[in-house]
Amino acid sequence: MKNLHQLLTQEQLEKFNQNGFCVLHSFYDLKQDIEPIQYGIYKIIGILINKYQLPIKQLPFSPETFDSGYQQLIAHNRSIGGEVYDALKQIPAFIRLVASPLHESLLAQMRQTDMAGIAAGGYGIRIDNPFEEKYRAPWHQDYPAQFRSLDGLVFWSSLIPLTAELGPVEFCIASHKDGLVSVYSKDAKNPEKSGAYALVLENEQELINRYQRVAPLSKPGDLIIIDFLTLHASGINRSKRSRWSMQIRYFNFNDTTGIKIGWKGSFAFGVNIKEVHPELILD
Repeated sequence: MKNLHQLLTQEQLEKFNQNGFCVLHSFYDLKQDIEPIQYGIYKIIGILINKYQLPIKQLPFSPETFDSGYQQLIAHNRSIGGEVYDALKQIPAFIRLVASPLHESLLAQMRQTDMAGIAAGGYGIRIDNPFEEKYRAPWHQDYPAQFRSLDGLVFWSSLIPLTAELGPVEFCIASHKDGLVSVYSKDAKNPEKSGAYALVLENEQELINRYQRVAPLSKPGDLIIIDFLTLHASGINRSKRSRWSMQIRYFNFNDTTGIKIGWKGSFAFGVNIKEVHPELILD
C-alpha cells in the first residue's frame, strides 16, 4: 500500500465510516470534468430533435440549460427519452470521468486496497423525470443490484443544482453497519417495475424507520460517496425539470465475497440473483 494519494481528510473518512456516505463539495473541476459531459448531453438532445424533425428550439448551450429541449422531446414521445438515456453513457467525456484516477485513489484510501475495479454496467447517467415512478430507484442497497464485490463504492454526482422539489437521494444513516438485507424480487404495488427497480426490501417500512434519514442537497461538481450496503432511495421529482445525475461504481478485487462469486455482475449482465445469492431472495 505505497504512495496512495490521500484525497480525504481523517475527519471525512471517519464520517463516511460512521454514516455510510459522505458529501465532498466542489470535488470535480466544472470546466474540465462536468461541462464537457453537459455539452455532450445537449448535442445528443439536438441530434434527436433533428432525427424526428420536431419543432423544438434549443436554447444556446450553457451549463445551466444543457438539457434544453428534453422536456418537449419526451412530451412528444416518451420512448425518445430511452434513446437519450442509452446514448449518454457513451459520451467520451463521461467515460473519461468514469476511469478517473481520482476514483481509484478514493477506493484505495477508503478500502485500503491496491486492486480497484470499475463495475462494468454499473455506471451511467440517470434521468429522473417529473412524477415518473416506473424508473425511480426504491429503497435499496447497491450490492444486490450490482454484485462485483461486497466491498464497493458508488460515486454519485448531480449535473444540476438540487432542490428539495427535485427529489434528492435519501439515505438511512449508518444502515451499512447492519449488513445485507433480504429482498423480494417483485414489487406487488408497482408491477410495471422490473429488474433492480422491482426489488423490495424485507419489512421495508419497518426497516427504514429504524434509521435517521437525510437527503443532502448538492450542486454540479459535488461528489457523494455511498457504501454498497447503505440503504438509500431516489426522492420523488415534483418539479418541472428532470433530475440529471451520474453514478459510477467501483469495487475491491481483493474482497473475499467478490472472489467467491468471480466478480460477477447482476441485473445489467443478465445474471439471476437467485443463482448467485439464493439466500437473499424471499420469493
